[in-house]
Amino acid sequence: MNRDERIQDVKQQLTRSRWEHTQRVMETALELAERFGANKEKADLAALLHDYCKFWPEAKMREIIVTRGLPKDLLSYNRELWHAPVGAEIVREELGIQDNEVLDAIRYHTSGRPHMTLLDKVVFVADYMEPGRRFPGVEEVRELAREDLDQALLKSLDNTIQFLVCKGMKVYPLTLFARNFMVDLVHQPKPKEESL
Repeated sequence: MNRDERIQDVKQQLTRSRWEHTQRVMETALELAERFGANKEKADLAALLHDYCKFWPEAKMREIIVTRGLPKDLLSYNRELWHAPVGAEIVREELGIQDNEVLDAIRYHTSGRPHMTLLDKVVFVADYMEPGRRFPGVEEVRELAREDLDQALLKSLDNTIQFLVCKGMKVYPLTLFARNFMVDLVHQPKPKEESL
């Protein structure tokens, strides 16, 4: 399947506004990949496919979580999380995507995880801050992403957790683990450069 065929498959799964969002995520992911040295082809593919199952019926996603051995604890949390791990399974099965790095970037673009790869970070942050996003804190993430992808990711996770807490919603544990991991990573002492 070539890129144009994949694009047509994705467009059939999404609303017009969500397809426009996906295009902006692709553009942003390519910019971040270029800036921070990630694989641009993989960033483009993961961004293209990241919301593949976004509008699937809740019952269908629930069935896939149960029957495909995905983490059952997902079912106890907001269904907005579900399309990412479900989508990774479906694009592997139906679109033949076998690259585990691409699949993981899709799988964790809503929750994050500890030890995120560079590609994971690029797709997560691109989805969070694409130019169409308008909510408190997104401009700060955009500013941070000019220089430091890890700082931008940490701020994205902080904002997401604060939003959920303020709404009285549960926070998925993997998101907390991702945030705690990034706190340690961002705040660890930097090695001193040796003077010449």
